[in-house]
Amino acid sequence: HEIARKIGFPLIVKAAFGGGGRGMRVVESPDQFAGRLEEAQREAAAAFGNGAVFLERYIRRAKHIEVQILGDRHGNIVHLYERDCSVQRRHQKVVEVAPAVDLPSGLRNAIAEAALKLAREANYYNAGTVEFLVDADRGEFFFIEVNPRVQVEHTVTEMVTGIDIVRSQILIAQGETLHGPAIALPRQNEIPLYGYALQCRVTTEDPANNFTPDYGRLQTYRSPAGFGVRLDGGSAYGGATITPYYDSLLVKISTWGRDFEEACHRMDRSLREFRVRGVKTNIPFLENVVNNEDFRAGKVTTSFLDQTPSLFTFVPRKDRATKLLMWLGETIVNGNPEVAGKTKPKQFRPAPVPAHIAAEPPRGTRNLLNELGPREFARWMSREQRLLITDTTFRDAHQSLLATRMRTADMLHIANFVSHRLPNLFSLEMWGGATFDVTMRFLLEDPWQRLRKLREAIPNICFQMLFRASNAVGYTAYPDNVVREFVLQAAREGMDIFRIFDSLNWLPNMQVAMEAVLETDRLCEAAICYTGDILDPARSKYTLKYYVKMAKELEKMGAHILGIKDMAGLLRPYAAEVLVRALREEVGIPIHFHTHDTSGINAASVLKAADAGVHVSDAAIASMSGQTSQPNLNSIVAALANTPRDTGLDLDALNQCADYWEAVRTWYAPFDTGPKSGTAEVYLHEMPGGQFTNLKEQAESMGLGERWPEIARMYRDVNMAFGDIVKVTPSSKVVGDLAIFLVSHDMTIGQFASLP
Repeated sequence: HEIARKIGFPLIVKAAFGGGGRGMRVVESPDQFAGRLEEAQREAAAAFGNGAVFLERYIRRAKHIEVQILGDRHGNIVHLYERDCSVQRRHQKVVEVAPAVDLPSGLRNAIAEAALKLAREANYYNAGTVEFLVDADRGEFFFIEVNPRVQVEHTVTEMVTGIDIVRSQILIAQGETLHGPAIALPRQNEIPLYGYALQCRVTTEDPANNFTPDYGRLQTYRSPAGFGVRLDGGSAYGGATITPYYDSLLVKISTWGRDFEEACHRMDRSLREFRVRGVKTNIPFLENVVNNEDFRAGKVTTSFLDQTPSLFTFVPRKDRATKLLMWLGETIVNGNPEVAGKTKPKQFRPAPVPAHIAAEPPRGTRNLLNELGPREFARWMSREQRLLITDTTFRDAHQSLLATRMRTADMLHIANFVSHRLPNLFSLEMWGGATFDVTMRFLLEDPWQRLRKLREAIPNICFQMLFRASNAVGYTAYPDNVVREFVLQAAREGMDIFRIFDSLNWLPNMQVAMEAVLETDRLCEAAICYTGDILDPARSKYTLKYYVKMAKELEKMGAHILGIKDMAGLLRPYAAEVLVRALREEVGIPIHFHTHDTSGINAASVLKAADAGVHVSDAAIASMSGQTSQPNLNSIVAALANTPRDTGLDLDALNQCADYWEAVRTWYAPFDTGPKSGTAEVYLHEMPGGQFTNLKEQAESMGLGERWPEIARMYRDVNMAFGDIVKVTPSSKVVGDLAIFLVSHDMTIGQFASLP
């Protein structure tokens, strides 16, 4: 009790043999002392066989202050001011500041005098550090220990005093005096103090993973430089191997400023200039520390890290430059893996990019949609005499011809021209389908950025996307909230028309996506997927009655537009006329016809549909049309000129676009693997145009390119074994993957079906 009163409260009762605080009890007041003392004694006896305990003063808010001292063998000793080492993690100093920022002058002087008094009593010489704990609440300080050596933290003291501590210690060891001509140290009251300095310990510890040390090879190491910056290096250099067996320190960096704010700014800049790649570092954490308001005010204690969770909120480092350089180097040496084994075009002739038009683009369908809203806009569509045209060049055309590999940059080069010269287009299909996946995986682009950039370049024409109902733009069934939020975000980013379909024509699967679009002020185009042949009495599964019934249901579900999605180009000309006439009689919303030209005759399907009263049709710019793409837009416009369904589009502008895309298409020759002419084989395998080149690319990558005719026939067999299903992503992918599997294993569908 006498000792406890002498120490004062609060204090700590701790097991004498416990170390590390085992058996620790905090005593807040005298009436708690006896009970906690006995409790600690019992625990100590049980743990160590000895009930001895000891008492410590408990400092709730402590600052860790170090005083740098220098002494010679002639009885001279001085202090070089103090350092604040309160920013600690597991008793390891993370940041040191010289001098302490928020230390009252009286307390500062008392601590310095105590350090000198202790050193004199011990007849200390050479450099050393006297360490104290300061009670930040009560203004009292307590001695901890003396470190009789030069510590790395001495660098911040050197920066604020201008005194070379290492050199001084060497001269002291040679017998020189502090104030003699060799060392020439000023007297105590004349030792200068210039501004502030701070030091950070840069390590390979991962602050997002409880500071677990990382290890590996340093692919890149670049340190900062500049006025007021000092580096005390570890073993960091480009190519160095960091092992898990040694200290994780890379380097200690010190910065100086005329005031503490300037020193912090300089440290912040220096930390951001570090480039350490290959291992994780604590640099993001250090940046948070030096930018923290309490730290800059000097109001930190040894519990600062525990009490400031915001220090552990980090912005992920993207490492873009290193990744780009690594990719370029790898590609230069080993070639681009995306075109490995493919024939490189003999030359890359430049594309004729039309001159940029700086004026505001003319009014287009997007201006009208924004003014009228979706319902009135749909009524406007129904009243239009001309055949409205959607250009698919920016999406389905290159998905069908070039395995979806078209880059955003190549679209942007022609975007300004399209905006100004083709404002009469109904829409541009430029997003969704496989583009989202391929953009990220193979082109290493951001699909959202594509939408934003094209929206900025073409503000006047409606944008259209393909949306796979509950599959969104992926290949699995996503939760309803994911589907809903994706639609809402796409609408916010500039999407106008959502063509929604289900790969098996299952209407409940389309409901969430349709409802999400209806919550916006954008257009919901619900599509029926066409397969089979409504004119063939032997194909009784997908009849005219089947499609009309589905169309009526979609209208009831709130669709603004009805889409006919002929993804394989199976809707033959006369069947197209029959289907469109029937739908015009049974539904009251405008009809949008989408087809592919795999057979070579589907431009006729578009013209027949136009005669039957279809409101909108998809087509692709001439040089990106035909084969598995959409029918030729330029030719359709020319065919309808001077007729009641004249599109009103500028044929000269379309031909200029065709010239541009003709050159661009040659750049993608390694992926241009579609059929070179129309083929009636499509009526056999019924493969979607958008899948054709992707599946052929997949077969090539597996070494099955020469067996493509077998794969096409196997595709038909698998489809029939599945019950003649609607084939469009992702159902078509299931059929295609199994077809490739069976061919690669030399199996028939019958053999596969008989497996146990």
